[in-house]
Amino acid sequence: MRRIGRRDIVAAIVIALVTGAAFTSPPLQRLQGLSLDILTALRWTLIGDRRDPATSPVVVVAIDGETYETPPFKGSPTQTWTREVGRVLGSITEGGAKVIGFDVIFKNSIEQSDIPFGDAPVGARMKGFDRDYLIALRKLSDSGKLVLGEILSNDHPDSPFAAQRLAVKNNVRALNVYTDDDDVIRRMPLSFSIGGKPIPAMAVELASRALALPPETGPSGTMSLSGYAIPSAEPNTLTLNFRGMGRDVPAYSFADLRACIEKGDTDFFRRAFDGKVVLLGTILNFEDRKLTSMHLSGGYDGSPAARCALPTPAGTAQKARNDIAGVFVHATAVRNLIERDAVAELGVPQRTVLAIGFAMVIAFAAGMLAPTGAMLSWLALTAAYTTVAVSAFVHALALPLTEPVLAGLTAIAMMIGYRFVIADREERFLRKSFAFYLAPEVIDSMVASGKMPALGGEMRDITMFFSDLAGFSSIAEKMTPAELVALMNDYLSAMTDIIESHGGYVDKYIGDSVVAMFGAPADDPDHARHAVAAALQCRDRLKELNDSHPAFQGRGLAHRIGLNSGKAVVGNIGSRRRFNYTVMSDTVNLASRLEGANKYYGTVIMASEATVNQSRSAYTWRELDMVKVQGRDEPIRVYEPLTDKNQETEEQGLRAATYARALACWRARDFARAAELFESAAGDDPPSRYFAKRARALAANPPPADWTPVNTLEGK
Repeated sequence: MRRIGRRDIVAAIVIALVTGAAFTSPPLQRLQGLSLDILTALRWTLIGDRRDPATSPVVVVAIDGETYETPPFKGSPTQTWTREVGRVLGSITEGGAKVIGFDVIFKNSIEQSDIPFGDAPVGARMKGFDRDYLIALRKLSDSGKLVLGEILSNDHPDSPFAAQRLAVKNNVRALNVYTDDDDVIRRMPLSFSIGGKPIPAMAVELASRALALPPETGPSGTMSLSGYAIPSAEPNTLTLNFRGMGRDVPAYSFADLRACIEKGDTDFFRRAFDGKVVLLGTILNFEDRKLTSMHLSGGYDGSPAARCALPTPAGTAQKARNDIAGVFVHATAVRNLIERDAVAELGVPQRTVLAIGFAMVIAFAAGMLAPTGAMLSWLALTAAYTTVAVSAFVHALALPLTEPVLAGLTAIAMMIGYRFVIADREERFLRKSFAFYLAPEVIDSMVASGKMPALGGEMRDITMFFSDLAGFSSIAEKMTPAELVALMNDYLSAMTDIIESHGGYVDKYIGDSVVAMFGAPADDPDHARHAVAAALQCRDRLKELNDSHPAFQGRGLAHRIGLNSGKAVVGNIGSRRRFNYTVMSDTVNLASRLEGANKYYGTVIMASEATVNQSRSAYTWRELDMVKVQGRDEPIRVYEPLTDKNQETEEQGLRAATYARALACWRARDFARAAELFESAAGDDPPSRYFAKRARALAANPPPADWTPVNTLEGK
């Protein structure tokens, strides 16, 4: 994790302020509506709403496709339906409906038709056709149970026929909706100014009549109804709460209700409409369809209500649609008002504060973490915040969703850009400058602390790795300087890549020698096992280079590797003006001696007993000898790694067993038997040949009684 400085803190705050304010500004106001749409979809998908439509205070009487296909309506113009409409309205009222609102507008009368019919127009022959309908409207209006609808417009107003307005004594309310810039209906107007006076919209009028209390407007402009202060993020509007996605409002077919009258089932009307607000409207596939905040997940044209007389038409299974019949927009508004369930939205200041807070958290994360970590933080915070927002929306509180999330995403991009251009420029320079000289962990420590490395060290348990090319001086004499440099660069690069891939750190190059450590500067509990793995792979890689690399072919390069594990002082060692991250101790010296000891036995890799003990379970080993190296008085056992555990070949297993028996005979002073066993395995095994020669010499000239089976090695 990167340390964040004062300049980074200021940058994060500025970025959060800019992004939070930008995404809640008026030009991006559509995001507020998109938040409502997403919250509506998530709530329905994750939680749903199992409310029984029968408990709805509002129902819809639908002039639907069935009505258009059912006699006496089939093939008849809608102007001729008025008598049947009056009859149905009368039965609904007798059934106990509180109030009936029209979401359909009969703006013409058949009595006004100028279509020729015989020696007189149709209208003249139909005089008095609407009389019963108008009488029904007058009675319902006088009882306060009827409100007709109209569309207010300066250009194209849509109003009921004049005789109807007269019958209801201008008891007409506006059906206009509030449409956002993206043509989606998320809110409904509460009132309209007509003649300089605020007149309630249709939904407010119906709800107030159902509650038997008029709406009131306080000094602040907030409208209240029966003590319920209607939340209005946008002035004079109600934010719709589509809890049931339209399925919580029963829809009765107008054709079935007309047939129910013919059947004489008055009890059905009482069961269906007693105490209800009724909306008469159309449910058709291609007329009066509205996009609402349900459009992302799909809404429904109500829930099919119980039927009275006609059978259910075939093929009427409901499917979610991105648009719904307009009557259900008004029905939802009425239900929200009666149940006090309109959505409360935060104002611009609160939304801005939330967006800034979200962006600030993400900006700080992007300042401290790598881009991937910052993105994961954004995803985690987005998931947590979405959970909170959906939980709040269950209780009709709409927290901004898209604005904070997008502000946070933009904050990541801006903070990464800031770091790349300004903040991390110094870090990149530092890493680039020291990458060839210091361990990555040391550079990380410098960057995190903001300080250059200082003198000092610590005791660590490590494994040292020493390697050297055998007889390289004589080979180098036959090469040009350019050839020598190219060969060494290829060789050292290959060995270094292997060492670092196993977690090792190359301390230095000494000519053709490589000095590396495992277990520092990065902690590694398995440093011995990783060092052995690197040594085996280096051995195999040099064979590949000799076989396939043009610069190596024909030169027969061979190297020797020494491994030793133990305590050592590691750290920044040197003078006060110049130092290296390196290692010091007898552990280092012994590894160097073991590298040189390989030339006596003809082996490639030799490891101390300490290294073997820490990695024995991972490899198959062969004990080579007990030796005393220069600079040490105590003899040590030395070993050769053969291969990974349980992967040795049958030949390797037999040779190792023979070697072990021969070594036991050697230590028991049975030199003749030891020579025989060593010779039996000496074909292509240099250690066996080396011991066979020594055993024959001692068999011919036995050593004194105080002889010990310790090989004292001279030189390095």
